[in-house]
Amino acid sequence: MINSIIKTIKDNRLIEIADKVLNGERITTDDGIYLFKHAEVGYLGTLANYIREHRHGNKTFFNKNFHIEPTNICVFDCKFCAYSRFLREKDNYDAWELTEEQIYDSIKAYEGKDITEVHIVGGVHPKMGLEYFKNLIENIKAIRPDIHVKAFTAVELDYMCKKAKVSYQEGLQILKDAGQGSLPGGGAEIFDETIRAQICKDKCTSEEWLAIHEAAHSIGMPSNATIIYGHIEKPEHIIDHMNRLRELQDKTGGFNAYIPLKFRNGNNQMSDIKEVSIVDDLKMYAISRIFLDNFSHIKAYWPMIGRQTTQLLLSFGVDDIDGTVDDTTKIYTMAGAEEQKPVMTTEQMINLIKDVGRQPIERDSVYNELRDYTVSQLV
Repeated sequence: MINSIIKTIKDNRLIEIADKVLNGERITTDDGIYLFKHAEVGYLGTLANYIREHRHGNKTFFNKNFHIEPTNICVFDCKFCAYSRFLREKDNYDAWELTEEQIYDSIKAYEGKDITEVHIVGGVHPKMGLEYFKNLIENIKAIRPDIHVKAFTAVELDYMCKKAKVSYQEGLQILKDAGQGSLPGGGAEIFDETIRAQICKDKCTSEEWLAIHEAAHSIGMPSNATIIYGHIEKPEHIIDHMNRLRELQDKTGGFNAYIPLKFRNGNNQMSDIKEVSIVDDLKMYAISRIFLDNFSHIKAYWPMIGRQTTQLLLSFGVDDIDGTVDDTTKIYTMAGAEEQKPVMTTEQMINLIKDVGRQPIERDSVYNELRDYTVSQLV
């Protein structure tokens, strides 16, 4: 199939890039930019699906998880964010700040259910520092010792470590000792400093984001990586972003998955920017799979991108669709994400995967395979 597609291509540069992929060679940054500007979506999907199936066959991974968002009160002012609220604003009609008991009640609500992960992220609240979150994680693990705690974007960690006057590694070690298992990939946004200055100038820098994840990897704490695409960036900025991640992954090997996150224009300061098309989504994910040769997994976060697009992406390099989520996140729904009530049962997750001919595999947070639902039934 892939060779027949290549034979129809007249562009010698695209033939050369395809040959690199087939031979397991790394494409260059110039190659990546060329793909964005000149490659058709069918060509990209063919190459990305070849890599995906070469690595994982038809396996498509998901986990059983839920989110806790302690607060949407935040000291930062990201232009693309529809989620955060400011302490200084008088009319914060939809701001929230959960109490510790409310958080623990959220954990207890899953007693007896085979949830394997709790994902904790939120706004950067000045009252919620390193000591607060250390105690929070310890108490969560006391309630549910078996659960994997994936918590805190690099933006949150940068703020809490600086406030506590500890290095990134010291702060992360404190959280790891309390029971934290991994980091999510949020806060990366886009690394190019000129773009970052326009959309999120007051949060941690790209260098600080990368330093935090390198510090996490150095103490044996894996992480994910993200990008926000489809706003004011150009292909050169996207490839620069992915290249910095690829270089860090060469150095540490600590990233589990890469998750492109589509810019949504609802209820934020960038609402005048039109969202990109599904074709652009397919190209973004496919090029991510082709370029990031040292990342094992490309994830589509289904609550943000939508179920039908997620199914399409399983033929464009994606092998992971996140988790059941259980309607516990507002970060993307408040910006007009595809799924306004993001919840899927395990059965729905399995059927979504099976309906496009893929093999549903339940995983844990670090990609150990827990159950193959290809032939087995739910119990």
